[in-house]
Amino acid sequence: MLALIGAVIVISALLSGWVDRTGVPQVAVFLALGAIIGPAGFGLFDASVDSPLLRVVATLSLVLVLFTDALSLDLKEVREHRRLASLLLGPGTALFTALLTITGTLLLGLSWPLAAILAAAIASTDPVLLRGVLRRPALHNSVRQALRLESGLNDIILLPIVLVAMEVLLRGGEPMTGADWLRMAGTMLVLSPGAGMVIGYVGVKALEAIRGRIGVRRDYESLYSLGLAFAAYAAAESVHGSGFISAFAAGLTISACDTELCDCFLEYGETTAEMALLFTFVLFGTSIVWGGLSAMSLTTVTFTAAALLLRPIAYVPALMAAPLSWTNRAIISWFGPRGLSTLLLVMLPIFAGIDEAVYLLQISCLVVLVSVVLHGFSPMVILRGAPHEATAEGSATTITVAEVEKLKASGAGVILVDSRTDRAFQQDGAFSGAVRVHPDHAVAQARREELPPDATLAVFCA
Repeated sequence: MLALIGAVIVISALLSGWVDRTGVPQVAVFLALGAIIGPAGFGLFDASVDSPLLRVVATLSLVLVLFTDALSLDLKEVREHRRLASLLLGPGTALFTALLTITGTLLLGLSWPLAAILAAAIASTDPVLLRGVLRRPALHNSVRQALRLESGLNDIILLPIVLVAMEVLLRGGEPMTGADWLRMAGTMLVLSPGAGMVIGYVGVKALEAIRGRIGVRRDYESLYSLGLAFAAYAAAESVHGSGFISAFAAGLTISACDTELCDCFLEYGETTAEMALLFTFVLFGTSIVWGGLSAMSLTTVTFTAAALLLRPIAYVPALMAAPLSWTNRAIISWFGPRGLSTLLLVMLPIFAGIDEAVYLLQISCLVVLVSVVLHGFSPMVILRGAPHEATAEGSATTITVAEVEKLKASGAGVILVDSRTDRAFQQDGAFSGAVRVHPDHAVAQARREELPPDATLAVFCA
């Protein structure tokens, strides 16, 4: 097991540059790694549906994904673009889920709770696959903004759908009374998010107070974010609430507090979440995800096609009111990659002991495999033409602000370049007179900005 964890970390690090340059979906690499070590390969490891390890890893991965998605949300940006966010979540996500639920009942013969679980899981966009798309420099800023908002917010709608449908199924056909619906609403709308809000607020204020008095080491501040995510989950579960809703609420509360946090607080959590997701992909790749191929039939293949085509049918009309070009509407509508988030959501009813959910998992695996191929490799075609990163020639040295001003006064060609991280840039705002160049695509953006190759670039990256 330690060797498997080490392999995930080492391979993901060594291939990170190659993945960025080629556009090959990272998850495909780790699904292949799972197949190699699984029963169809060397037979070194097999994670079955009832594996305790898979349950623990899947739970931790979903907690981290929900927490970091909420934590990375820029609420100022959400407020500024609330119309776009409402179009994505309302007519977009909700309509797509409803259409897919109806398709599941009519085409697969599922009951409405099972169809709703399947639809909500498939409607969830995969953060790892989508992250590769968002990093491509050719992507228009409006498209990047829309996809980032959707991936951070759509779990607000989809996770409760899964939990409500699970509650109905666990009652074994017994009708829900008004009191039952009120209790469920209180748990999902008050108890669970309330626990997360308390943990998030108290946790970030405690960090702020201790840091101001005795100081907190940077490396431990990064670990602190993970502690808050797991504490929020445990707090809600201890009072019979939803730990997943609580984890999302905790991340959203920390983001709303607008406390100055080091970049490591968010970046370490995102990196840990990505490693957990990739490790979980390996576990699914040993045998479970390939079970989708054994479930292939005329009806399941038709449903898979519907799952891919219904998103554009729902999203293109939903985005008509947004100030976007037709091309950008089409790109947003197409890129709804299904991956581990889909598998994690559909695993929840399996962990709860709902037998019919195994069939949902098989269908989801088929959809995920097709999505990894189509959504993972299509950016190479749809977003082609983006300049590749290259190694910049020339030397670099440190320079003070006073030296920059002195050079400017002498008439030398000096250009101030702002290459801070996204979080630092959004927190402190743009610098007057500086050219914004993202650190992940510095060379490509410098070329697009047509920065003179013979100029002196004073890069601010703190």
